[in-house]
Amino acid sequence: MRKRAEGMGRTRQRIVEAAVHLHGTTGPAATSIAAIAERAGVTRLTVYRHFPDETALFQACSGHWLSQQQLPQPEEWGVIGDPVERLTAGLADLYRFYRAGEQMLTLVSRDLHAAPDSIREAWEARNRRYVEVLADAWPTAGEPVRRAVIGHAAAFPTWRSLCREQGLTDREAVEVMVTLVGAVGN
Repeated sequence: MRKRAEGMGRTRQRIVEAAVHLHGTTGPAATSIAAIAERAGVTRLTVYRHFPDETALFQACSGHWLSQQQLPQPEEWGVIGDPVERLTAGLADLYRFYRAGEQMLTLVSRDLHAAPDSIREAWEARNRRYVEVLADAWPTAGEPVRRAVIGHAAAFPTWRSLCREQGLTDREAVEVMVTLVGAVGN
């Protein structure tokens, strides 16, 4: 029984790794169960036995990929009292994460519309949390506009535009965004 359980665990892991690979190379929307099964060396039925629905597969795939990343640490930024220092530390942490996970984040953000609701909601909640932690250090004057600008600064597409399309370094992009946020209400 133990050997069977170990074999099932290895099969499940191959399926998850196949899904991660395909999500990171072709994107979630273009990844089929048949392609996952082929890459994992199993049948489609085996994939469905381990993952009865799309949500279970996405959760396992996301969890596996995220477990291999150095995730942003908003709880560390949140203890910084000075709003400019908090924003600088938070954006530097986010931009480091975006650079390290750029390929997967590009494809997942492009295909987020095709993800199960729970995955999309978790992505959006994580992003809202980043903005909340960054914005909470600022005085309330100019709050709605400042919060919007912080949300823009913390967004993956902003990093991608500044660093990939415009050629800024992460540090330069952080400086630009901190200057922009600081100018709100002045």
